[in-house]
Amino acid sequence: MIDAATPPEQSLNTLYREHRSWLESWLRKRVGNAWDAADLSQDTFVRVLASSQQLAELREPRAYLLTVGKRLLSNFYARRSLEQAYLEALAQLPEDSVPSPEQRWLLLETLQALDELLDGLPRPVRRAFLYSQLEGLGYREIAQRLEVSERTVKRYMAQAYEHCLLVAL
Repeated sequence: MIDAATPPEQSLNTLYREHRSWLESWLRKRVGNAWDAADLSQDTFVRVLASSQQLAELREPRAYLLTVGKRLLSNFYARRSLEQAYLEALAQLPEDSVPSPEQRWLLLETLQALDELLDGLPRPVRRAFLYSQLEGLGYREIAQRLEVSERTVKRYMAQAYEHCLLVAL
């Protein structure tokens, strides 16, 4: 545990020095390479720095770092899965329809931002929102696809819009 009288920047410095290599090693075993593990480790400490958690109050710093690291690892795998699905979809396009590398990058960034925006919504709510926004389906069509009532779709959409507004604030 870090001394409560320690300034926050020194607390972070101590936390980083004492636990970075351990965290990187743990992450390396999960992602299979040192580069991604180093990036995730750095992202973990950036999140810790940005959090409101008082570092001086941490009783189990490794457990805290592990919790933050696991969330980032989950996001990492979701992003990798999204990238793979996107690349597979691109492979199905005729050659003259394939976007440029710059366009691909922008599309992938947009997909990742959308995925992060909708993170935390229940799956049916996400699906209803995506059917509406990406496929342009009406509530009746969405209700049929999800096998729910139109009223439920209206609730899902209201929940999705509210979530997006709250995240945007």
